[in-house]
Formats: sequence, C-alpha cells, structure tokens
Amino acid sequence: MNVAMEGPRRSGRVWSIVLGGGDGGRMTDFIQRWLGYPRPKQYCTFVGDRSLFQHTLDRASTLSRQEHIVAVVDREHGQEAWSQLEARGAGTVLLQPKERDSAAGMYLSLTYLRAKESQATVVIYPSDHFVYPETEFMVSVHRALCALEWLPDRFVVLGVPPDRLELDYGWIVPDEKIDGSETSRIRAVKTFVGGPSVAQADTALAGGALWNTSVIAAKAETLWHMGWQCFPDLMPRFERLSRSIGTSNEAQILDEIYHDIPAHDLVSNLLHRAPDRAAVLEMHGVLWSDWGKPTRIIDSLRRIGQDPAFPLDCLGRPYDRIPLAGEAAAEL
Repeated sequence: MNVAMEGPRRSGRVWSIVLGGGDGGRMTDFIQRWLGYPRPKQYCTFVGDRSLFQHTLDRASTLSRQEHIVAVVDREHGQEAWSQLEARGAGTVLLQPKERDSAAGMYLSLTYLRAKESQATVVIYPSDHFVYPETEFMVSVHRALCALEWLPDRFVVLGVPPDRLELDYGWIVPDEKIDGSETSRIRAVKTFVGGPSVAQADTALAGGALWNTSVIAAKAETLWHMGWQCFPDLMPRFERLSRSIGTSNEAQILDEIYHDIPAHDLVSNLLHRAPDRAAVLEMHGVLWSDWGKPTRIIDSLRRIGQDPAFPLDCLGRPYDRIPLAGEAAAEL
C-alpha cells in the first residue's frame, strides 16, 4: 500500500524522531509462525511493500529534511534497520546498546538532535503504529506544529476518537479549549489514563476521551527541561553523553551510560506526570491502530479493503476472508 504523500512542505526547523526500538512484544508468536523466525513487528511488512518502520520514515520525510530525521534502533537489530533504510532518508541512525523502553530512546535521540540544533521543533513517532490515510494524518501533525507557535512551552499529543472500549490503549481526557486556538480540536488536557480498568475505560469512552497515539510535537528544549523534572535518573547520563559527542570516547560513554540505565515509558512517566503542560489535538478522518495484536491488523485491513501480506492460517484461529483491495472499504 503505497500512498502518495502530499502533505505540508518540509521545514528546515522541524526535526523528526522515529522510535524503532523494541522486540515485538505480544506479536512475537504470530510473527514466528508467519516468518519462521523472530522479527520485531516494526520491521515487518503486514500489508503492501513497506514495513511499519519504513512507513514511519516516509511520513517523517514529508515534514523533515533527510538530515533532520533521527531514527533510534536497538543495536541487536541494527542490520535489519539498515537494510530497510535503503533509498529512504534518515540523517542520523542511533544504535542504542540495548532496549530500555521509550524514554531512553527518545532522550538518546534528543541528545544528538540538540547537539546540532538546540532550538529545533521535534515530532516523535512510534514506528509500530498503523495510520490511514497517511496524508490526513500528516495534516494533523502539521496542525500540531502550528499550535506550538503560540504554545511554545507545551507539548501537543495527537488523539483519536475511539470507536470501542479498549483496555490496552492509553486515553486522554480533554479539558477546555485553549485560548487562542482557531479550532476546538486543540484543547488542554485534564488527565492521561494508562492501563485502565473496564470501569475507567468505560467512563473515559462515555466522557469523550481520546485514544493516545503517543505522537508528540514539542520544542526540543521543552522536552529536555521536562526530562529533568520527570527522569532525574536519566538526564545526567545524557548530559554526559552530550559533552562527549564528536570526541574519541563517545562510543565508550554511550555503552557506559546504558550499562545500568533505568527503563521508563515515555507516556506513563512523562505525559502522565505533566498534564498541565500538554495539549491534545483531536484527529478526524484517520484510522489509527497500535498493531500490538494480530486481531487489530485484521480489523484495520478489513476497514480499508486491503489484503494482508501473510496467510491467515498463521494467526492460529479461523478468520473470515479480508475484502480484496478492489472491494468497497468502510468509511472512516
């Protein structure tokens, strides 16, 4: 599925961070049955001819110049990532010594980004999510970036109106419209809800809460200062690394700071602690899904009328035939 990208023009000040770490989580058994060997889900091509990682890089390239894209991947998956970078851009590819959750990956990327342009505006993209259509998604990203011009001390998170009760997704409970917003779709955040109970998710759904995509737009310095508030056990390590960039001991220091680096989730340990610094932009006309379960892939592909790149029998249970690409897709 090769969707032509006609989004906003690329900006010289907009940087992109593509988070490519992780080993696939609950998708591991399914991928093993399908491919016959393990592969992190972000490097898998579930539909069409691009992996989730490649889709994310291509989306980032519509807003950021190649030299302003930073991709962070686990060292053990470096060969896989490099093979997928052929003919597409990432100005900097960082091999983190080991996977230590999303906060470490983001701040590692931000360390190198700030060394080149400390006043940059940055968009953070998880690399294992599905969005369709990509053009409409990137329009929302562009709107989030525009909001930062009058909300420079906040971070803007993209939220999706839910269509079901979902216990695995994070939820954003919006607050009032922010003064100065040209549209009610950009609002303050009352609270973030992660790992909800059935009752909490039901309350969130009934109250107009949004699914949290974990796509974040912010000023680089805003994220760096928030890091010191939320991750005091991480930031001294990355400050040390920043002083070594370009020196002969840079690689050694990277290994040293990752030796016993704490693992923190970016969403639950940063966003959830600072709702007063957040704004949420509600997306419409975009199908978004965290493909952390095979059933979500099937649901997404049925809705857009696409066939999967894998045989259905590897799912481990019977599924009805997915509509062919030429058949009518459900309206978003």
